Amino acid sequence: MPVKFGDLLLAYEFASFQGAGETAAYLCKSTGKIFMHSDMADEVEELPDDIDDREKYVVIPDKRDLDLGTRLVFRFVREFLPNDYDEVSRLFSRKGAYAGFRNLLHRRHAVGHWHDFENKATKAALREWCDSESIEIMD
Repeated sequence: MPVKFGDLLLAYEFASFQGAGETAAYLCKSTGKIFMHSDMADEVEELPDDIDDREKYVVIPDKRDLDLGTRLVFRFVREFLPNDYDEVSRLFSRKGAYAGFRNLLHRRHAVGHWHDFENKATKAALREWCDSESIEIMD
């Protein structure tokens, strides 16, 4: 059953929104229907009783699952801000790294470049995940 890529992308973003275990999204392999769950809010729609059956449902990955966190930041910095690599390394050695990274992006007028880079990497990684899970997507 083909699934709209935009729907998968929204489910991915939902799953990536909170910390681990707080949000999740699932894809029914037979129908292509996406189910979303949040520990922080009531269900819009109840999850099926058999949602844990990995033969029927696949968990849609989040940012950590697709390795789109810190490693992506460093790939971006190597490509677009190589002179700031040491500063970014220092930022990511302590708490508040992403706030510091956002400040650096603003100082370097690179926010738009970062968003473009992150969006392209996210879409590519999600498409690769779909291939690995034999999920047929439509654009």
